[in-house]
Amino acid sequence: MNKYHKRRLWLISLFAAGMTLAVGLVLFALKQNINVFLTPAQIAVNAPKSDYHFRLGGMVKKGSLIRHPQDLTVEFIVTDLKKELAVQYTGVLPDLFREDSGVIAEGSLNQHGVFIATQILAKHDENYMPKNVYEAMRKQDEKIS
Repeated sequence: MNKYHKRRLWLISLFAAGMTLAVGLVLFALKQNINVFLTPAQIAVNAPKSDYHFRLGGMVKKGSLIRHPQDLTVEFIVTDLKKELAVQYTGVLPDLFREDSGVIAEGSLNQHGVFIATQILAKHDENYMPKNVYEAMRKQDEKIS
């Protein structure tokens, strides 16, 4: 192996090590920022400790929303159509929050198995509809059922 081959091998090795380091740093950064959520069925199988802060995802059960008149506390049930979990939240709910719609709640379980949310994120579908069109479709659905 002559001088040029050794130099080329050295540069290729240095480039490969640099790329490996860069990919490793990117994957490490993504691992810390990934936001996954647990469903009520997953929590029923393996309940986290009461001090574990996590995200709960599912649908708000229709007819389960209870608003306390004296403060901003609301209670509702999140379901994944297999299991259900009671959620309590004090604060202003997002505009897209409604029953029978997707929700992600961030918080932790208390000693009684109720999820105490510190933040509520309302999920929406990918189809945008102006509010007046959405309300008209909703009224039409109520008339049918």
